[in-house]
Amino acid sequence: MLGPPYNHTMETPATFFLVGVPGLQSSHLWLAISLSVMYTIALLGNTLVMTIIWVDSTLQEPMYCFLCVLAAVDIVMASSVVPKMVSIFFSGDNSISFCACFTQMYFIHAATAVETGLLLAMAFDRYVAICKPLHYKRILTPQVMVGMSVAITIRAVIFMTPLSWMVSHLPFCGSNVVLHSYCEHIAVAKLTCADPMPSCLYGLIGSSIIVGSDVVFIAASYNLILRVVFGLSSKNAQLKALSTCGSHMGVMALYYLPGMASVYVAWLGKDTVPLHIQVLLADLYLVIPSTLNPIIYGLRIKQIRERAWSTLMHCLFYLSNVGS
Repeated sequence: MLGPPYNHTMETPATFFLVGVPGLQSSHLWLAISLSVMYTIALLGNTLVMTIIWVDSTLQEPMYCFLCVLAAVDIVMASSVVPKMVSIFFSGDNSISFCACFTQMYFIHAATAVETGLLLAMAFDRYVAICKPLHYKRILTPQVMVGMSVAITIRAVIFMTPLSWMVSHLPFCGSNVVLHSYCEHIAVAKLTCADPMPSCLYGLIGSSIIVGSDVVFIAASYNLILRVVFGLSSKNAQLKALSTCGSHMGVMALYYLPGMASVYVAWLGKDTVPLHIQVLLADLYLVIPSTLNPIIYGLRIKQIRERAWSTLMHCLFYLSNVGS
């Protein structure tokens, strides 16, 4: 049951009801299983990456520090939505309080804004490492890294706090049934009995400015990187540089392509793209990058791959000794 479909009073609803994936209720069990598997991989993979970087003194370079923060953000992003989605799909527990709904919305938007900033910082790190290797340690000092991390966080807070505030202060006097599997901004804004367009436009413009500017700078960084790489005389040096950047470019494609597709489909394709496709796209955009990021980095970055394999062998050896 979805609960009472309408609330005709002018009071703010104490509870919202999340539908899940409209039209795919019969597939909710399979979605719950799939999300549980992906969430488990995301938690284990990102925790492993963070642990390896934290305890290995040879992995204290800026690139690995940014990767450690990225893994933490991925855990926050997935944890903001997946447990509740699994609860909806598996047991039908689709109620969420007013405060919890907007807290979830805030963490989702803030985490996505921080993640795109981290991807830009990582692209800058690769630019300095490949294009200005002799000045790498002088440019990317610990103070600069902390400053970049603080700036990324402040930018996310400045842009995303007004968005959640604007929607939470709109009057809700109609239905309290959210046609989504989490408190997605536009899906919640549609329930207000005031014009939601200002907050929706703010969300679209804000995300376009943040992501658009980051993508431009990332593209410029990799354009310069590729120029330097293909100017190297050694084929081995070219392959090594491309391999180092390959994981970053893969993660960026994994993050930006479905993310922007989700945002613009909700705006431009809402009358042509079925609602269940829009919801699934938004759900997977938050879960898939968090799941695949540690796998991509683990496969592409030799130091992390070797350390992860060593840790796994040590654990298996310890368990076999305990069992015997």
